[in-house]
Amino acid sequence: MTSLDTERFRTALLDERKRVQDALEYIRSEEPRGADDDQQEMNLDNHPAENASVTLDQEIDDTLGENSQHLLAEIDSALARIENGTYGACVRCGNQIAPERLEAVPHVSLCIDCKLQDERG
Repeated sequence: MTSLDTERFRTALLDERKRVQDALEYIRSEEPRGADDDQQEMNLDNHPAENASVTLDQEIDDTLGENSQHLLAEIDSALARIENGTYGACVRCGNQIAPERLEAVPHVSLCIDCKLQDERG
């Protein structure tokens, strides 16, 4: 098994974690859910197209928030694998994940073969 520079990957993962956390905080700070009920009622009096736009924006923010939470969990899992010495091994089959794959997506947990099996169904 090829020796990986796990400290470099740890740094990249921590940087990515910080970036995702900052993005998630920004999404949360932009949500109008903190407005009082009168303000929300006033917004409902707007033109239907404007209401649709607000609804779409909220749905996009919700989706981005969910994706960010999922990505944070994957990053935390990768950091845990570094700590327990299993980083770079596929969590399903145990084979080495290609270094190029780890370079592209440091939080990846499956080798390419297992990932392709997942996608096929």
